[in-house]
Amino acid sequence: MTSSGTARVEAVIDLDAVRHNIGVLTAAAADAQVMAVVKADGYGHGAVPVARAALSAGATWLGVCTIEEALELRAAGVTAPLLSWLHVPDDDFAAAIAADVDLSVASREHLAAVLAGARTAGRPVRLHLKIDTGLSRNGAPAAEWGDLLDDAAKASADGTCEVVAVWSHLAHADAPHHPTLDRQAVRLNEAWQAARDRGLAPLRHLANSAATLTRPDLHFDIVRPGIAVYGLDPLDRPVEESPLRPVMTLRARVALVKRVPAGEGVSYGHEWTTPAETTLALIPAGYADGVPRRLNRNSRMQVLLGGRLRPVVGRVCMDQVVVDCGLDSDVRAGDHAVLFGPGDDGGPTAQDWADELDTIHYEIATGVHGNRVTRTPVGSP
Repeated sequence: MTSSGTARVEAVIDLDAVRHNIGVLTAAAADAQVMAVVKADGYGHGAVPVARAALSAGATWLGVCTIEEALELRAAGVTAPLLSWLHVPDDDFAAAIAADVDLSVASREHLAAVLAGARTAGRPVRLHLKIDTGLSRNGAPAAEWGDLLDDAAKASADGTCEVVAVWSHLAHADAPHHPTLDRQAVRLNEAWQAARDRGLAPLRHLANSAATLTRPDLHFDIVRPGIAVYGLDPLDRPVEESPLRPVMTLRARVALVKRVPAGEGVSYGHEWTTPAETTLALIPAGYADGVPRRLNRNSRMQVLLGGRLRPVVGRVCMDQVVVDCGLDSDVRAGDHAVLFGPGDDGGPTAQDWADELDTIHYEIATGVHGNRVTRTPVGSP
């Protein structure tokens, strides 16, 4: 597949980079299965094409947040083992179970609702029981774990469920030597042993992207890389130092080029005024497309246009930004401006945006949204 290059705003998704990243992750976790996390529409990259690329490169599981995300993959013909882990009480558990989706459970009440769904579906549900080991987010607290296990063991004995795994999520994995990692691993092992004491034989999984790359002692049976699948380094290493390859390039075509005299204010509020005669290029992408309004608050946003980094001037608007191209520019309407990409061409990266906004690159990638952004997978199908 190749990009036509005709889209107004385009997120180009390099599936060969996905495969490369899965190769890095499977090599790092050769002792475990790899669950590629494709929640939030594949972190904004497109869940279905990313899932297929990840599976073709060696991942054996997929992970999503919601049942709707899981059913989208099933509807697309993806048959790999698939875990959905965040639910509300009236979710359609029967539909998920009928589609052979594994479900995470974190309370007795939640378990009862899922088991009711299994009876409606007429088949046992595959369960991953989640223990809160210290993130204090989802997961059963230790004081309630025994009762949850008793209910699950009873349901397993009567054929209503299969307990596939005991799992949890790390709080400080981006700091590989933080003491909480060891503490969470101990708590997971205690919860897993309690399940075994009740006659269950679950797998264990705990490691996210950072722990997959840095803590082989936490790999257990399955690792769950997310952001690393998309080539955004969980350890914040520079692009040139990371073994990962960024997958998304966000680019837009120039809508208009015009010469403007000195002394003209640019964009809302005239926060920037032309110091001399110059050429301005209009880029039809703004905060409705995932370009944060505050990104150019310090006038440091740049795009790669015509082979050069060029500054964005004035405020980011809902639909557009303005780029100063200087007097000697040969930029033309229809040219591509790269807003962020892999950075190997000297252009801006998602990490650059994250640094400027004092946030994380996860937010940048998942923030590329809306029906005006064309997502174009490229690379081997």
